[in-house]
Amino acid sequence: MDKRWLAGLAVAGAAGYAGVALRSRLKQADEYHLDGEALHVGEPGFLRAAETLTGAPISTGNEIELLINGDRIFPAFLDTIAGAEHTLNLVTYVYWRGDIAGEVASALCAKATDGIRVNVLLDAVGTARMDNALLDQMQRAGVNVVRFRPPRSYAVRRLTHRTHRRILIADGRVGMTGGVGIAEEWTGDAHDPDHWRDTHVRVRGPVVRGLQGAFAENWLEATGDVLAGPDYLPEFRSGDGGGPMQVVRSAAGVGDTNVEALYFLALASARGTLDLTAGYFVPRVAFVRALCDAARRGVRVRVLVPGPHVDKEFVRVAGRSTYADLLDCGVRIWEYQPTMLHAKTLCVDGVWSSVGSVNFDNRSFRLNDEATLCVQSDAFAAQLTEQFERDIVHSEEFPPERWHTRPLRQRAHEQLLRLTHRQL
Repeated sequence: MDKRWLAGLAVAGAAGYAGVALRSRLKQADEYHLDGEALHVGEPGFLRAAETLTGAPISTGNEIELLINGDRIFPAFLDTIAGAEHTLNLVTYVYWRGDIAGEVASALCAKATDGIRVNVLLDAVGTARMDNALLDQMQRAGVNVVRFRPPRSYAVRRLTHRTHRRILIADGRVGMTGGVGIAEEWTGDAHDPDHWRDTHVRVRGPVVRGLQGAFAENWLEATGDVLAGPDYLPEFRSGDGGGPMQVVRSAAGVGDTNVEALYFLALASARGTLDLTAGYFVPRVAFVRALCDAARRGVRVRVLVPGPHVDKEFVRVAGRSTYADLLDCGVRIWEYQPTMLHAKTLCVDGVWSSVGSVNFDNRSFRLNDEATLCVQSDAFAAQLTEQFERDIVHSEEFPPERWHTRPLRQRAHEQLLRLTHRQL
């Protein structure tokens, strides 16, 4: 590993208006307020509000596939690569080791050798465990491989701002996104603690432009290259497709991010059901209150988070410090037992859903570059709900009375880590 790389690591140690206004006060950011008549997530007005808040256009005429766990995700991933005829763009936060890491590299190399332009953007911190031999293999084959924001001693503050996006686009027509990283941990079918539970989607149609935009934004910063032309941005025929969709992306900045604003709008608009699956669940006070407000309105609020098999135990403990408040107001919480739960999904009222790289924590909302696909479709929401039901069968629920009798030592640990919420 480059000595400058090690040195860098060592040194480190939207709001808007659309008939509904959303406001977060910077000096009192523990509260959000929905100013105006509450919307329903299945109505056109909700989509107009979401579009205005985030700047992400709504598109129709798309197709979507829900993919659960590596046994279904990676065949689709490799198939998408193999089907590219002009361009391939891949950005990922995680590219580690294992057979799948080699398979993906070989597939990308094969397309580059065939003369297809292949652009690969790797977050410099998230992919630090990647085998350098794979990098050499791709570069020799003509793949354009770039590290995103490598650590620099003169830019220590930037080290915490990563691209957490996981996006693959072929010819600007087919796109994939979700929570999956390229590593052995994501292979299989969540059948044991070494193989993780995750959710991904594959889409076709004009919504892919949103995924392309998320990639192009990071690629421009890393290389100075602007991606344009029909090979990246083809025309699409109009059609009905699988329901209105949008890709919402956000990045570190001052004030509310697009994803943060969107999620609050969705929570505030919930009327019947709200199912949240979060690989890393450390909600700040504003979102604890938003979840509780929904529960008090009579919304069935269910939260599914990792259980004993977790890669960052300190994040789990910090998130548990919010359980008491949530349970007391009627939110139900389950911890997934078989393996690491890494999925990031939200489903509201059985009609509006979000699947992407966004965790329910301050790091995703305020520090990282993120992207999530949002879908207004009762058919797609039904698939997510069915998966949620399957997952909670293998999970442990925490009733309020049991949680309030936990040991004092555990409570003290939770409260100590709660102080770190803004960096988690």
